[in-house]
Amino acid sequence: MAGRFITVKAKDGGSFKAYLATPDKGSGPGIVLLQEIFGINAYIRGVADYYAEEGYVVLAPDLFWRIEPGIELGFTDEDRKRAFAYREKFDVDKSVDDIAATIAALKGLPEFKGKVGAIGFCLGGLLAYLSAFRLGVDCAVSYYGVGIEKVANEAGKIKCPMILHIAEKDKWTPPPVVNAIKGAFEGRPEVEIYVYPGVDHAFSRKGGGNFDKPASMMAHSRSIALFRKVLGPIYNLSALWDNHCYYEFGTRDVDATMATMVAQPYVNHVPTMTGGVGAKELSRFYKNHFVNSNPADTRLIPISRTIGAGNSRQLSFTALRTPG
Repeated sequence: MAGRFITVKAKDGGSFKAYLATPDKGSGPGIVLLQEIFGINAYIRGVADYYAEEGYVVLAPDLFWRIEPGIELGFTDEDRKRAFAYREKFDVDKSVDDIAATIAALKGLPEFKGKVGAIGFCLGGLLAYLSAFRLGVDCAVSYYGVGIEKVANEAGKIKCPMILHIAEKDKWTPPPVVNAIKGAFEGRPEVEIYVYPGVDHAFSRKGGGNFDKPASMMAHSRSIALFRKVLGPIYNLSALWDNHCYYEFGTRDVDATMATMVAQPYVNHVPTMTGGVGAKELSRFYKNHFVNSNPADTRLIPISRTIGAGNSRQLSFTALRTPG
């Protein structure tokens, strides 16, 4: 999924770029994606594309534009030094104004339909938190936000549902800080706080040294469940799976089967450890080795069905029964 940059007008004059990713169906609820200290780099654009694939119109503003437009850093030691230098110059209050302008731009897009949520990582995690009580977003998700404890006294101003993902080994949020944050939201069930054991800051950043796949998947499942509940879109995944199986085993129509899947699907056929990753390879596998190769009297026997907001990409419940 290829996004594009659009121009957003700042409230106090000037303009900045924001990366826009839209769902294949053309419209959906909105998410403002708030960057780390490395700018709108390939990782952040990938996150935007990922949520667009889940059905959201995602807009990621360049919040460092007042320092230097178009900053896009990697994760080398040299880039980290530059990133921290930019953070020292960063004006949080001005950035909140820029996020407000981004939300206004998002709501003005023809693709936008419905409500707006915010999600951010590291610096963006703090900004997502601030967006929850300063900007009136409908929900917010913060990944390892740095500095939240400094504004925890304003927790009472947050009215929308929110999730805070915290890494147990994050030096920026040691246990006393975590306890302070938890205390600020005690008795607030609409604010979910999750501490992920054994992981460090940036555990959800693929390709990073602290990436932890189980924690990342669990955090994403919780995040997408909140977005689905508050923003939508609501999918009838059970009916979608039934249609998928009908095309796969009933009509044996590979193109129709592929149309029930995400843009870049993967299948692991466990008994033979075969399958395909990506639309092209999976379509090839279906056509040449699976859909058209099953015996005519193959039928499905339901064993169990697990469907939830966070596993729209992973639906599995059937066993194949073949003659004999």
